[in-house]
Amino acid sequence: MGFIPFITFIVILAAFIPMLMDTGENAGSQSATLVIRGMALGEIAIKDYFLVIFKEIRLSLIVGVVLALVNFLRIWLFNNDILLAMTVSLLFAVVLAKTVGCTPPIVARKFKIDPAIMAAPIITTIVGVLSLLVYFKLAVVLLHL
Repeated sequence: MGFIPFITFIVILAAFIPMLMDTGENAGSQSATLVIRGMALGEIAIKDYFLVIFKEIRLSLIVGVVLALVNFLRIWLFNNDILLAMTVSLLFAVVLAKTVGCTPPIVARKFKIDPAIMAAPIITTIVGVLSLLVYFKLAVVLLHL
């Protein structure tokens, strides 16, 4: 933790929660929207699930690395704490969100449910919970909280 008191770290970590959650939720919603559109146009079928997952993971790695790098530099420059900057990585949130985002629409189609109805609530809940769990676990490990 260095010279920053424990309570200050808690406040700083809490300040990044909205950014982390919104980034993940936006990435997941975008993925779901593209899958729903693809299914509506007949470009994606249920049998294409693993192909869609593979494509979304590749795309999410690119987007996640770029966002994580920009965010890392911003936090490091403004807070002068490299461990804090490493903790607030958007890479996991984006990869998770895009992977989770393409799943509910395809599962809904499999069970003859409208994919648009179940995508957003499921994605935001799963991505939000898992992103925060990883975020705080990273904080505990990297910042020795």
